[in-house]
Amino acid sequence: MKNHQVKVRVRYSETDQMGVVYHGNYVPYFEIGRVEWLKNQGVSYKDMELSGIGLPIVSMTINYKKSARYDELLTVHTNFKSQTSVKIEFDCAIYNEANELLTTASFLLVFVSLKSGRPIAPPDYILDIIKKLQ
Repeated sequence: MKNHQVKVRVRYSETDQMGVVYHGNYVPYFEIGRVEWLKNQGVSYKDMELSGIGLPIVSMTINYKKSARYDELLTVHTNFKSQTSVKIEFDCAIYNEANELLTTASFLLVFVSLKSGRPIAPPDYILDIIKKLQ
C-alpha cells in the first residue's frame, strides 16, 4: 500500500499559550506517519536499526496551511513517492477532524550503515516492498 494514515491527538505540551501547535512539533507527527507506514508494510524500524541500518532525513520541505490546535485528532497521511539507489522519498499531509488540510511535507531519507555512517543500498526486504508499490 503506497498510502497510509495514522491518527495523532495534539497534546497540551505541543502547543503555545493560545493552544496552537508549535511549528517544530509537526516533524514528529510526520515521523510517526513514516514509522507507521513501514509497520504497515511489515517492517519494524526498531528491527531495521538493530540490524545496523538507519534512515535519517537529509531533506525536508514543510508547508503550513492552517494551525492544528490542542486536543484535535489529526490524521497524518504518508505516501511513498519514490526510491532511487540509497534514497527513499515520501509526500505527507496532516488533516484535522473537519478534514481541513493543515500541513503538507516531503521528506527525503537515506539508508545508512549505523556502523560506518555511510549511505548503503536498501535491504532486500525494502526493495521487495517497493517493487510491489510501483
